[in-house]
Order: sequence, then structure tokens, then C-alpha cells
Amino acid sequence: MKRYTVILVDDEEEVRQAIIRRLDWEAIGFEVIGYADNGEDALEIAERLRPDVVMTDIKMPFMDGLTLARKLKQISKDIKIIIFSGFDEFEYAKEAIKLEVEEYILKPINSSELKSVFTRIKEKLDYEIGTKRDIDQLRKYYMESLPIMREQLLIGLLEGRLTKNRISEMMKSYGLDLQSPYYMVSIVHTDKSTQQEKAEEDSMPPSELTTLSLKQIVDESLENSFRFKSCIYLESVVVIGLLDEPKQVNDMIHAMDQVCKSAYRILEKNTSAGIGFLCDDLLNLSHSYLGAKNAIDYRALFDPNQAIYIQDIESQVNYQSTWESHYTENILREIKLGEAADLEKAIEDLVNYIKKSNLSIQLYQISLMEMITEIFKLGKAYELDMSQIFGIDFNISNKIYQLDSLEALKQWLTTICMKVRNCIRRERTDTAKLLVEKAVAYIEENYYDSELSVDILCQYLNVSATYFSTLFKRETGINFVNYLTNVRMEKALQMLNKTEEKTYNIAVKVGYTEPNYFSYVFKKHYGISPSNYRKNR
Repeated sequence: MKRYTVILVDDEEEVRQAIIRRLDWEAIGFEVIGYADNGEDALEIAERLRPDVVMTDIKMPFMDGLTLARKLKQISKDIKIIIFSGFDEFEYAKEAIKLEVEEYILKPINSSELKSVFTRIKEKLDYEIGTKRDIDQLRKYYMESLPIMREQLLIGLLEGRLTKNRISEMMKSYGLDLQSPYYMVSIVHTDKSTQQEKAEEDSMPPSELTTLSLKQIVDESLENSFRFKSCIYLESVVVIGLLDEPKQVNDMIHAMDQVCKSAYRILEKNTSAGIGFLCDDLLNLSHSYLGAKNAIDYRALFDPNQAIYIQDIESQVNYQSTWESHYTENILREIKLGEAADLEKAIEDLVNYIKKSNLSIQLYQISLMEMITEIFKLGKAYELDMSQIFGIDFNISNKIYQLDSLEALKQWLTTICMKVRNCIRRERTDTAKLLVEKAVAYIEENYYDSELSVDILCQYLNVSATYFSTLFKRETGINFVNYLTNVRMEKALQMLNKTEEKTYNIAVKVGYTEPNYFSYVFKKHYGISPSNYRKNR
């Protein structure tokens, strides 16, 4: 039986524990995965864990239950919300109905009523997810949402095989308006395997329909985020963002990140989104698509179910393979992402291919020159010192003539590719550490700013919030909010120890405009209020 996830929100610990003890959650198909004592913490937990149900009190400090419900619905309209309150007031109930809250329960709550509420919600969740998986509806959705002619136009743009005049003609003929100041391509890909053991494998749609379900999830999730067109291409869902201004890039990255989490919740398969470069012309859409393809390859290096923006991974360069051979593409991919043994095998495959093919000496030399150029360009994209790898006076033509046997080619190519591979890994690690060091320094210098947030910090660092959050937690062990709170609490402690400043002045100096909230965070952090700490000192 599928289990759904629940977050409990109440500012009284005993109330939360009482609710947890009242039900056999596993027996009714639910699991409590988190709880919070105020709306702000609950919102952060919900964004990270994406629960199916949030059960919240109305009266709480800093953010009440109705405000929390409103913000949760902005994250995902699928989240089911239960309001419980000691106030039997019509205005509260009316606002809850407006927010599409599932249940409004009055305290005290008895076990029988609580069980009935969650039984009804489970039935609704089962129905909604079952509908998304229904094979007949998926087939019908496919016929309605993918007109063949429009799909051909989108795929032609991604492949870069249409002229400007032909694009205009096809848009007019097919009634498809793609005019926009800026464009950005994303590829949403669901892994064929999943790390979870599914108890009811037969309840999932056949593999050939999984991508159709993924497209439905993408379209519904992005409906109110930004203008876009989508299509299924090569077993993935491709999203073409039609953006009005460059600052919408971060909005698209965040939206694609939420798509991945929604897809994982419904399909129970790891889902990633690669996002290409921003461009301002439909003719350059193929370049953004290539960037998205490169970004999706990096999913092996990141936690599952998130968006990966190519600008965060590689510098934007005019990088394009000129030798139409998958042997070269395999070598470049293994240099960037593979293990040493995989790279050696890719080089071995190329050498065996050359042995078996009837290439002329001229074509062999030209093709080899193009491949070496691609390796050189890859190293430059990572800002490597290529003279340290190829030598100061390296000359491609001379080197090719010096390689007088395929064994010599194999040995030299392996040496060069391994050097580039190792340098890229060091550069990637150093870049991540440097980025986090800059972030830590910026926090140290600006902790007093009450407006300091992940978005402001990422604008300063010129990276997306999703990429930064992953790196920051990997390097420091905690997320940005907790790190900033730790810094502010340490500064506050220093001021309490070394100065006679009033508590409300200290609150402002460490970034809290509301003294009561500062006192709440301080007590939560140190187990004692600021005023009592100073007295005890």
C-alpha cells in the first residue's frame, strides 16, 4: 500500500506529540516526515520535502496557519491542507474554504475524527494519482496535446535545421506563436530505474507511457510559471521557455526544479532537468538545446530530482562537435563525467574503429585534428592551462605526423585525455570551494542586513539558487538559512557578553527587525532568552 507523507505544524510540542500518538499512521497509509512550531519553518520544510499533507494550527507566531496555507498552495496546488483550531469563527472557516483547505477541525481532536479525516484524504490522493496514471486518459491526452505538425516544428528548431523564412511560414501555418525576446531550453528526463522498491509494480503505467505522464506533470506544473512550449523528444520532455527578460532565468530554473520533485512524487522515479543557455533568437535554439543535453549528463554528480543549469557547470562558449562520430562524443563525455576505466575503453573503441574502417589517410588526419581541437576546446571551457597539458610549443599538424602508428595514437591520446580529465575534476572541486568561501565571506560582511537571502547572495555570486544550495550544503554540512542563523546568533552572543546594548538594538544589529522574533530564535538556539542570559552572566 502506498504511504503518503505528512507534516505537523503547531507551536505547542505536546499538541504535536499527542496527534502523532493518536493514530497508527502506517496502518492508514501515512507517514509523519516532519514537524514545525511556526509557519516560517514549516514553509521551508515543505519546500524541501514536498509532503502530500500539511496539518497546521491557525494561531502561531511569525506566520499563522492561513498564511502558511496560502503560501503552500503557491508551491503546489496538490498539497492537501488540514486546519485545526480552537476558534470556531466563521471568518476563519470562510478563508479556509477560499484557500481550498481539505478539512477545518476544532480542538480538541479525538482519534476517531482524525482517522476519518485522513481516510478521506487518502481516498482523494489515491484517486488523483490514479487518474494521472490511467492509461486510457494518457493515450487521450497524448492525442490532444501533441499535434504532429507543431511537434515537427519544435523538433526542427531544436535540431537547428530550419531557416528563418521556413520558421515564419510554419508558425503561421500551424498557428503556433513562438515570438519572444528570449528563449531557454530545458530537457526533463526520468531515469528508467528507481532506487525504491515498489510494492505495487502493476499499478504503474507501462514504460512507453511514462514519458506521456511526465509531460502531463510538466505542463500542469509550469502552467502559471512562465510562457513555454513542450514536446516529447527522444524519450524526454523538452521545454522551450519563452522569456520576457533575462531575470526570468532564475524563475525558470526554480520552476524546473519543482517539476522534478513533483514528477518523483507521482511517478516514483528519479527525475532531472537539464537547462541550456539563454538565447535571443529562434535560430540559436539548437545551441540552448545542446547546453541542456550537456547539463543533463551531469545528473550523475548531483543529488537526484533537481534542475541543473549549464551556466553553473561550464562557461558559455561556442562549443560544438564538428566530427559527426559518436566515438569522439563518447571520449569527450568520459573526460567530463566518466571514470578512468570508462575513458580508456572509449579511446580503445575509437582505435578499434579506425583499425576496421577504410579511411583515407587524408580523412584520418583531418578527423583526428578535429577531435584534438574538441579536446582542446573542452579544456579551455574549464579555463585550464592547456600549455601544461599539450606542451608550450604544441602544434597539432606536427603531432599528427609524429603519431606513426595506432598504438602510438592510443598511448598519447590516453595521456592527454587523462590529464584533461584530472584537471577538470580539480577545477570543479576548487571552483565549488571558492564559491562557498565567497558566500561565507559575504555572509560574514552582511549578516546584519535583514533582507539578506539566498536570492540576493546568488545574484552577487552570479549562480542559480538551486546550484548554490546544493554546493553550500555539500561543503558546509548545513543549509544557508541555518548557517546565517548560526552566524547571527554568534554575533548576538558576543554583543551580549561584551556590550551593554539593549536587546532590541542587538536584534537590529544582527539582522532582525522584530525583537520578539530575535528572542524566539535566540532561545531556540541556546535554550535561554537573551535577557536571562545577560542576567545569568
